[in-house]
Amino acid sequence: MPFRIALSGLKAASTDLKVTGNNIANSATYGYKRSRAEFVDVYVAAYGAISTITNGSGVRTPNIRQLFSQGNIEYTDNNTDLAITGQGFFVVEDEKGRYLTRNGAFGLDRDGYLTNNTGQRLQVFPPVEVGANEVTFNTGTLTDLRLENDIGAPVATSEVEINVNLDADVTPIGIDTTTAAGLADNQGTTGTAFDPTDPNTYNHVTANTVYDSLGAPHTATFYYRKVDDIATPGSVDNVWQVFTYIDGVEVPPFDNATSTSLGAGTPALMTFNPDGTLASVTPAASATGPLTISYTPFSTVTGSEDIDIDINYKDTTQYGSDFAVNTLSQNGFTTGRLSGFDVSDDGTIYARYTNGNAQVLGMVALGNLANPQGLRQKGDSLWVETFEGGDLVLGQPGTASLGLIQSGALEASTVEIADELVNMIVAQRNYQANAQVISTADQLTQTLLNIR
Repeated sequence: MPFRIALSGLKAASTDLKVTGNNIANSATYGYKRSRAEFVDVYVAAYGAISTITNGSGVRTPNIRQLFSQGNIEYTDNNTDLAITGQGFFVVEDEKGRYLTRNGAFGLDRDGYLTNNTGQRLQVFPPVEVGANEVTFNTGTLTDLRLENDIGAPVATSEVEINVNLDADVTPIGIDTTTAAGLADNQGTTGTAFDPTDPNTYNHVTANTVYDSLGAPHTATFYYRKVDDIATPGSVDNVWQVFTYIDGVEVPPFDNATSTSLGAGTPALMTFNPDGTLASVTPAASATGPLTISYTPFSTVTGSEDIDIDINYKDTTQYGSDFAVNTLSQNGFTTGRLSGFDVSDDGTIYARYTNGNAQVLGMVALGNLANPQGLRQKGDSLWVETFEGGDLVLGQPGTASLGLIQSGALEASTVEIADELVNMIVAQRNYQANAQVISTADQLTQTLLNIR
């Protein structure tokens, strides 16, 4: 009977209209992937084969397919929003299990965890320190991403990098005489004794802030003065004395070779090549750092550990131009509070602190499957794994087939309203046509019943 054939057509058209309506309803849902209803014809098979005169039994809906195309990237003012450009899914978890999503509208909860709008926590690869300033990631483990809004621990200064140009044309002030320690003594018989309060006893000075283990700042001041040749006074030997003070107190150089402090009044020496580059420093910190000077640990009044610093002069020069400070940096930090975080395109997450420090918190983990269309929709912009989807493979953004991360952006829905409106009209016409088949079949049946 054509009634049942037309009824299957009505059901198919109704399903098509529902799918279209769901697409339209989610046109503004971030990370949503549009779906389409797929139909196949139905035939009643007799034993052995289908008869050549079988007219068919209607239509059915074997699948509603998700179409995983890339959505447009829309930029926002919220740096906790994340978007994936390319393949892959964010991995989120709660107490009920693990889910996948393309909706990167994340925010912080009261405990500092980065969560989506339904409370699942973003999963990241935890950082692993492999060196003093080098971090890698444990890609075999997932953990919740958490930003702790507490005070960042201070870091004591251990190295200062100084890159200055010392004017080659200045008049030497001191005499480079030899002491028993083999170093230059600023108390030369015809030289001028160094006095940090008298600018006439040195040629140049610069200063930088260093930090102790409690994060307290201290002012390190560096005085430079050119000296005459040790053997022939009045003959320039491209030698400079360096006096270092912290908080106005002299800090003598430290000889690592003999493990002794050189004592107050004994400066370090810098000797330059004829081309203006630095040839050597005395005392040198080590064979691996021949242009680095170690200093005697400085005792603070804050109750911290002693400030134990090395000063790297490797890029310092002596050219004929004026004195200039090109680089003056150190590796310590005072205390700081969390001010925000950044996410690079490879998924590395950095916490920024008010002291200028940055800490690596982890790397966004992305998951992918052989057949994403096999994922089961859970709702709330989440998918769960299924057998048809294949095994979930986790990896770092930008590796293998995984896409990159865009911070401060969201992936828009892939629904095109114009296409869906056309599909809605087509579904409506199909529904009307099948209804007309039922009406026509009813008229034929009524004609048959009216036969006397």
